[in-house]
Amino acid sequence: MASLQRAQAPVRKALSAAPAAVAAARAFATVPSPNDTAAAADKPKRKSYFKDTSVAPFSDFIGTSSAAQPLSPTEAYTLRTAEVGPAGKKRTITRLPEWLKTPIPAGNDNFKKIKSDLRGLGLHTVCEEARCPNISECWGGSDKSAATATIMLMGDTCTRGCRFCSVKTNRAPAPLDPHEPEHTAEALARWGLGYVVLTSVDRDDLADGGARHFAETIRKIKHKKPSLLVEALTGDFRGDLDMVKIVADSGLDVYAHNIETVEGLTPYVRDRRATFRQSLKVLKHVKDVRGKEGIITKTSIMLGLGEQEQEVMDALRELRKADVDVVTFGQYMRPTKRHLKVEKYVTPDEFEMWRQRALDMGFLYCASGPLVRSSYKAGEAFIENVLRKRAGEKTMAGTESLGKAVAMDADTRSSI
Repeated sequence: MASLQRAQAPVRKALSAAPAAVAAARAFATVPSPNDTAAAADKPKRKSYFKDTSVAPFSDFIGTSSAAQPLSPTEAYTLRTAEVGPAGKKRTITRLPEWLKTPIPAGNDNFKKIKSDLRGLGLHTVCEEARCPNISECWGGSDKSAATATIMLMGDTCTRGCRFCSVKTNRAPAPLDPHEPEHTAEALARWGLGYVVLTSVDRDDLADGGARHFAETIRKIKHKKPSLLVEALTGDFRGDLDMVKIVADSGLDVYAHNIETVEGLTPYVRDRRATFRQSLKVLKHVKDVRGKEGIITKTSIMLGLGEQEQEVMDALRELRKADVDVVTFGQYMRPTKRHLKVEKYVTPDEFEMWRQRALDMGFLYCASGPLVRSSYKAGEAFIENVLRKRAGEKTMAGTESLGKAVAMDADTRSSI
């Protein structure tokens, strides 16, 4: 007890010496003293690269309401970089050019409704799986009839591993859903769309590559809504042209198969089982099956992978030899750091040049732009620029035939 009293003596002495100061300290315990504030200011703060002034502001990575300022060729082709990361572990990232910035999905009611319908029926879209930058624009229209969603059949896991694509890969994906064709047709009939794009992962594990599943889905869609225009963006079915014929004869309006890049880069960009010449054979066989005027064929090319101008021109010439009707150009954008790097950001002016060259070479239609994808705004692109054009030509031909018939009838009557 004596030792405890000796230990507490300094505390009792301090309390008895300054009772008022202690009371004040207790009453204002949460208010820092001037000395404490000065000490806190002198103490270095923990560094955070999110607030580092060397990093571009968040607004630089998303779309802006202001129009992009025109850039000189030197500025346009110069890659802008920024240093990010904590001290000692900094890394350099490439900032996107102004024309490649897109708004974050707004999440409006239409966007949420389409996503809810897709999940409720167990359907997948390439819009989500491939991380398309246009998803907010395509899904976020004022109503679902103005929206475009590309349905991805046969699951979300591919048996191939292309170096530009972020879709999951596996040698043995899950079995096909036998109800998927009916569910897909039901969802599309519910939305009241005028144009739909169907695509799929590559299913090399299946004997027919999924061709019959594709064809059944298209037939069910046409049965539920004959007026709905259907585009099928298929794989190459390992070069089996009999499987290509099954899909081509299923009643679809547009057969699409992407060559993705020029011939010289194909082995480095695509899976080794996909070749440039094999893709050309697929597109040509569709025309052999349905005739030149019986169906529209379409393909897509990514720019920015290191292709040369002459290589792109050679690819376009080969496509014209295969009677391909429509070609689209878009900017390759690296989905993750595990995928191919972007070699070049192509300017909008250059995309316009390729669009004009394609039209001059005889393609019926060409969509070309940094954010254009093979299924981007498919309804607008095709209905307004290809399908209506063909319908107009047929109407004009019918009108000319009617005019000739009327003239012949008038001549006959006058001679009588």
